[in-house]
Amino acid sequence: MRGKVADDLAGVAGGAFSALAGLRRELGELVRSGTDEMAQRLALASREEVDVLRDLLDRALAEHAALEARLGALESRIALLETRPEPKPARAQKPAPPAAEEE
Repeated sequence: MRGKVADDLAGVAGGAFSALAGLRRELGELVRSGTDEMAQRLALASREEVDVLRDLLDRALAEHAALEARLGALESRIALLETRPEPKPARAQKPAPPAAEEE
């Protein structure tokens, strides 16, 4: 009799574990479905879209850094040119007297 009771308890416990496992799967599917619906309602970007935007941002930041460096170099050249003394204007040379004509 004791063996039969143990077998019955084992069967009930196994059925309970089986039911809990099924419940766990169903709950997981419900959560996944709800999450997908919420993502669609919020119009969230896909992973691929985020990766494309990240690449664009990286390129834009690199170009920005290059342009900043170029601007800094140009500003330095301008500052250097502004500190040089102005060249004196060249004096106008007097025209040479006309050569004497021989007759």
